Amino acid sequence: MSSFVQNYGYLALFLLAIGESALVPVPSEVTFGFAGALTTAAVTGHAQFSILGVLVVGVVGSLIGSVIAYEVGRSLGRAIVDRWGKWVLLTHHDLDVAERWFDRYGALSVLIGRVLPVVRTVISLPAGVAEMKRGRFVVLTVIGSAVWIGLLTGLGHAAGASWTRVSHDAHLFQTPTIIVIVIALVWGFALRIRSVRRHAASTPARGRHARR
Repeated sequence: MSSFVQNYGYLALFLLAIGESALVPVPSEVTFGFAGALTTAAVTGHAQFSILGVLVVGVVGSLIGSVIAYEVGRSLGRAIVDRWGKWVLLTHHDLDVAERWFDRYGALSVLIGRVLPVVRTVISLPAGVAEMKRGRFVVLTVIGSAVWIGLLTGLGHAAGASWTRVSHDAHLFQTPTIIVIVIALVWGFALRIRSVRRHAASTPARGRHARR
C-alpha cells in the first residue's frame, strides 16, 4: 500500500479513501499516516504531498465512498430483507428499530463511528438502511472524516522518517481493539440468528390471526 501511495500520489489517496468508506477494509491509519509522513522531506528527500492536499483529497474520497454505501443501504435495504432477510439475519422490525435509533442517535453514531476500527468502514450502510436524512449524513461524514484524516495526517507529519516505527506501535494498539470488536460481532451474530428464527416462526401465526 505504501508503494501504491508513493507511485500514484493523490490519485491513490483518493481511491483508497473511497474504498475504505464503501465497505472495503482499507486501513486508513496506514494510508493517511504514511501520507502525512510524505508531507515532509524525511522519507523520500522531498515533500510529495501538502497537508491541505491530503486533507481535501481524503475527505472528498471518504465522502464519495460513504455516499455510495449509504445509497446502497437506502435503496436496497428493504428489498434485501424481503428477499434474503433470513440469510442476512434482518427483519423489517430491525429496520424500523434502526431507523428510530438513527433518528435519535444518528449524529453521534456517524461521528464516533468515523474513528473506530471496522465500524468506520461499515457505518454508512446502516445509516442508509435507516434512511437517515441525506443532508445530515453528508455534513456529519465530512466533519468526522476531516477530524480523523486530519489527525492521522498530523501524526504522520510529526513522525516523519520515524513513521514505520510509529505505524508498528499503532498497529499493536489497534489489534486488541479489533479482537474485542470481532468477539462482540460474533456474539451479536449468534443472538441475531436466534432473534430472526423467533421472528420467522411467529410471523405466519400473526398472519393467520389477521386473516380471521
